[in-house]
Formats: sequence, C-alpha cells, structure tokens
Amino acid sequence: MAFDLDMIKQVYSRLGSRVEAARKATGKPLTLTEKILYTHLTEGAAQHAYTRGVDYVDFAPDRVAMQDATAQMALLQFMQAGRPKVAVPSTVHCDHLIQAKIGAESDLDTAKSQNKEVYDFLASVSDKYGIGFWKPGAGIIHQVVLENYAFPGGMMIGTDSHTPNAGGLGMVAIGVGGADACDVMAGLPWELKFPKLIGVKLTGKMSGWTSAKDVILKVAGILTVKGGTGAIVEYFGDGAQSLSATGKGTICNMGAEIGATTSIFGYDTKSEAYLRGTERAAIADLANTVKEHLTGDAEVYANPELYFDQVIEIDLNTLEPHVNGPFTPDLAWPISKFAQAVRENGWPTKLEVGLIGSCTNSSYEDITRAASIAHQAVTKNLKTAAEFTITPGSELVRYTVERDGYLGTFEGMGGVVLANACGPCIGQWARHTDDPTRKNSIITSFNRNFAKRQDGNPNTHAFVASPEIVTAFVIAGDLTFNPLTDSLTNEQGQQVKFDEPMGIELPVKGFAVEDAGYQAPALDGSKVEVKVDPKSSRLQLLDPFSAWEGTDIKGLKLLIKAKGKCTTDHISMAGPWLKFRGHLDNISNNMLIGAINYFNDKADTVKNELTGEYGPVPATQRDYKAHGIGSIVVGDENYGEGSSREHAAMEPRHLGVRAILVKSFARIHETNLKKQGMLGLTFANPEDYNKILEDDTFDIVGLTDFTPGKPLHVMIHHADGTNDSITVNHTYNAQQIEWFKAGGALNIIRKQMAK
Repeated sequence: MAFDLDMIKQVYSRLGSRVEAARKATGKPLTLTEKILYTHLTEGAAQHAYTRGVDYVDFAPDRVAMQDATAQMALLQFMQAGRPKVAVPSTVHCDHLIQAKIGAESDLDTAKSQNKEVYDFLASVSDKYGIGFWKPGAGIIHQVVLENYAFPGGMMIGTDSHTPNAGGLGMVAIGVGGADACDVMAGLPWELKFPKLIGVKLTGKMSGWTSAKDVILKVAGILTVKGGTGAIVEYFGDGAQSLSATGKGTICNMGAEIGATTSIFGYDTKSEAYLRGTERAAIADLANTVKEHLTGDAEVYANPELYFDQVIEIDLNTLEPHVNGPFTPDLAWPISKFAQAVRENGWPTKLEVGLIGSCTNSSYEDITRAASIAHQAVTKNLKTAAEFTITPGSELVRYTVERDGYLGTFEGMGGVVLANACGPCIGQWARHTDDPTRKNSIITSFNRNFAKRQDGNPNTHAFVASPEIVTAFVIAGDLTFNPLTDSLTNEQGQQVKFDEPMGIELPVKGFAVEDAGYQAPALDGSKVEVKVDPKSSRLQLLDPFSAWEGTDIKGLKLLIKAKGKCTTDHISMAGPWLKFRGHLDNISNNMLIGAINYFNDKADTVKNELTGEYGPVPATQRDYKAHGIGSIVVGDENYGEGSSREHAAMEPRHLGVRAILVKSFARIHETNLKKQGMLGLTFANPEDYNKILEDDTFDIVGLTDFTPGKPLHVMIHHADGTNDSITVNHTYNAQQIEWFKAGGALNIIRKQMAK
C-alpha cells in the first residue's frame, strides 16, 4: 500500500517552474487550483489552457483509483491495450458490492460468496498489471485514498463521483467514467475543459455542535445542485486552516452534490498533522519544501473577487448546524428553522432510522464526536427511539475506534455496526420496514438523499446532517427536536439536555490495524492468469473491435429514431443491469430500451426491417448483426447527457451499430463514441431530423477523405424510391480519426506496444 514517493518528488520538482511559467503567461497571481492544473498539463498542451472555461485541455494525472462496480469494464478495456503494466499508479477498491443486511461480519461473508468471481477477476487483473488491490472489507475507496494516497498538489482521477474527497489533502481529484480511467492507465492524456473557479472564503472558527459537514450543507443551499457545474471550488481563509484534514475531505466529498468538477483546500498545519498521523511523514517533509506553491498566492486571497469567477464567504463563528432535505441535498435548513420546516411541509416527524458513516463522514473525528452523543444516551438514561447504523469508512478507522472503545459505545445504545463499505449510502441496504407504502423519515450523514437512493422507496423522506446531529435525532426519534436547545425525558422521567459533542481529530495512541486489506501486485505479472470463467454471466473478456473497412459505409438500416431526451440511462439503463457491468454482451440487452421511438411513441419497440415486425431494440439489432447488416441510430438534442457511462457507447458498437446521427451530443458521450471507433455525427441542418423515415436505408459518404473540419454526407434512401442527401458535421480531430480507422483508441495503443 506504499505511496509512490518518487512520483511525488517528480510532481514537486516541476511545480515551481510550472507556476512561474503560468504567472508569466497569465500576467497575474494564481489560485491553488491553477497551480496544480498547470503543473499537470501535458507537455504539448496548448497555451489557451490559461483561459478558464474556454477549451478542452490535455492533462497527465498522477494516479487512478477505481471502485469495484466501475473497475470491471475499465480493466477489461485496459487488457486490450497490450501494456504489461499500468502507466500510472492505480488501485482497485472493493466497496460497492457489499449489501448491508445484518451486520459487518455476516454481510461481508455473504458478499464474498455472491461476488466471488468478480473479486477473483479484480484481484487477478490487478496482480497482473501492477495495480494495488484493496479487498472487500478494507474500506470505502475515498476514505482509503485519503489515508494512503492523497497528497498536496497531486492530480487524480477516480471512477466514482465522490473522488473529490481527496481535495481535503490539497489534491485535484476528479470523478470520471471507466473509459477515462482506462485511457490514463494506458498512457493516454486525459481531457478536461479548463474549469471556472468558485472561491469560498471561510472566516472564524467552529464551536459546539457545528462541524465541517455544515459548511458544505450551507454551500449546497447557496449554490444548489447545479451551481458548481463546470467549476472547481477552492476553499481558503483562516477558517479553512482551522478545519481538520478529514473535515476538509467531507466538504470536498459532498461538493459533488453541487455539480462541481472537484473541490480543494490548500496545504497547512492540519494537512501536515494528518499526513504524519497516517505514517506519511516523508510526504509532509517534501510538501514543506514547496509549501508556498501548495496554496493560492496571497494577492488572490486578499482580493478574491478579482481572481475567482464567484466568491462566497461563510463565517464559521456564526454558522449553525444544518439539516438538508428531503429528496435533494441542496434544500438547506439551519437547525433553528428545521422543526418549523418539518411541521409546515407535513414531513413525517417520527424518525425511523439514523445512519452515520459512509465515505463522507467516517473519520476518527466523526466517530468520536458522534460517540460523545451516544455515550450520553447511556449516562443520562435515555432510551434510543430509532434504529441506528454505523458504517466505518476503512478498516484502519474501524480497528482504531474499536480499540478505543467507541464501537462499544454505539452498541451500548443499540447501534449496529455495518461492514466497511458503501452499503446504505448507495442503496446496498436491506431496509427494515413494516409498510413500504407509508411516508417515513430517515436521516443520514451521507452525501446524497435523492428519492429512492437509500432504500428504493419513494415514500422515504431522507435528510442529511452531521454524524453528531444524526445521533442526537436517533435518540430523540423526533425530527422536530432541536438537540441544541430542547430537552428529552429519560427513563426516570427527568428532563435532560445533551452536552455539546466532543471529538478528537487524530487518535492519541495513533492509528492501528491488524490487516488493512491491501494486496500488492506481483513484481512480475507476466505469468499471472486473469480469472474469468467463460461461462460467467457477469464477466466476459473483450475482443478488439474491428477496424474500419476503408470504404464508405452503405446499406445501413434505421435501428431507432429516438424522440426527445435520450440520456445514458435511456441508452444503457442502470438498476438491475449493474450486475452485468463486466459482461458486455449481457448488458447489451439493455441497449436503448429506455429510448422513445419517434414513430410509435413507445420504448423498446422498433420495426425490424428484415421481418416487418416490431420488437425490442436489442433483439432487432442482434438480428441485423446476424445478417451482417449495419445500422444507424438517430437522436435529438443533447444525446447521451447524464453519467459518463462507457457502456452507452460500447453496447451499440458491440451489436453492430455503425453511426449515431443526432441534432447535438453531450460532450462526454460523444468522446466515448469516438474512443470506441464509432461515428458520432450531427445534422448540419437540425431540420433534416424530420427527413428520417422508419423504412429508410442509409449510406455514409466521404469517409475515404475523412478530415478534421470537413463535413460528411448521408444519402437517405426512402422506401418509395426517392432519396435525400444531407450534410452531417463531426468534431473529430486527426488523432480521433485514426481511432475510427483503427476500430478504437485502444487498438492504436496495442499496435504501438507491439512495435
């Protein structure tokens, strides 16, 4: 699990020169975010990178982290690159596939049994290609990264939206799809639109019930779930320096809920203390030699409105604890106004379950603050009124808090300790309820609370707060209770109040663990066999996609003309299909089943031009493929918006779709199509969408002279014998055209590695 000190030295060795070059190019002082981004530009990145929000730029991240659900397809793709080892330090973390039902030990045993073939594959492929493997039970990816790999000034991508957690240690850490992770592991640059910057100035110092969680709950209320889109949020000020490193991690983690690309804090004494406390003194020593570059320039923080696109100021002295929700993480309520909001909105006042932990709030400090409230339930003779679960973020934290007696404190008030995994936060939870149709309330210290996220029940009103506020509500069992001011009646009939929570940032006796759950890769992976059962329904080795035949593509059938919104969820539905994430052929049975057919206003019902009958989209396309016939998909505006799910691009490619022709693309999906060797085309005249008829056949003309900036043409052959010729645009650059010709970006890498 050792961090790569040589890699960190390399980053720090170029940090100063890159900062000076950027100051010269821009003619101004720099934010911390800019310093790190400029340090990680690829050598050939264009100078227009210095203009924020203008263009897409190539970066070279320092490392990749993958969770088990998304790692499967990312690694199956990487295996096609022909590399003997990943190009950058990478890790896999088994945290998403463990369902919380009974308790930690039982649930972990069940997960190991049910997911054995997936875990065996991930362990063996990691072993072979030099990837660190964190076994099931080791912990949640973001907490484990913060404890072991995050470092000030670094840049990381991770296949999970809460990767920004590492920003708590001064790292630009960004959530991506598996295709992006695959590219970086294969040695390709990573493309990002140079972000806008939002500055959050924190002044003062928190006290009492207020915690770092309340900072991001407040920010979410200000910016809403979309206010951070396309921006990186940089926190600064004396208030920022007063927060613990893990508290900063909590804030950065939940920054995903405002749509931010990532969030970040500068390096300070709290960062140094955490690095030393987690046995990374060598990194702290290195960081101290370049610490002036691991924070924004003084001029920036003195006049932030001149250097950020937006500035928010929060006074920690007056910040109240918050409770956000229900159904959205940006509906923010100060605790003093929450009870009134519950009553006025008719939300269920009875609290049924409280849940603390997850990747957002599972640090030693979080656990100790919550345990200080739990302890009062026992000492003040208060009976716990709601169910209570505790999810440690890592085995390191779990072992240490058990050693120090805090897990016993929770169990003493009736709490159930779950496995070190995502569990209830992502819906991997067997909710206990006597009536799922009843409106009910739960409260968590997690990050997201959208309808049905935690328990699949649209009637569940989920609220978000700090672990200590959650614990107090669990004891009270009533959402109109204010733990700061109200009293409770104990079992002796006495009126008692909670004392303020007390926490410890780092364990006095240091962290301890018997088995952190880490498996180092083989020194020589050449003889390691990747474990995939050919009969498996969950895993399937990939075959390289075929190269372009070198001619115009003719005789394509129309698979579907999608009407209206067609997101990646419409193209590759999630839910029950997620278990097939590692099996391309099986998951392809969900291809476009959510898209609405323009010609009948129905989902998953299209005309098979070979039989004249209507049937499911995937089955129709499989019939075309069996007969050696290609097809085309036609779509509306912003086709492929939503998550960066690479399956939405791989499934059509796998089943024989040759081109996607739409009014406009969501950029990430368009790029994913290019990476898979697909043609992503747009109507030069959006009105030509109306010329597409159900029985049409298509020729794509001009491919033998496929050139950046030069339109192609599509000949539409109608069933009545008439034809239409339309112009279609594309955004392929020279490199991406080579991807198309080779049949995919990874085919290029494989050819290069074979030389």
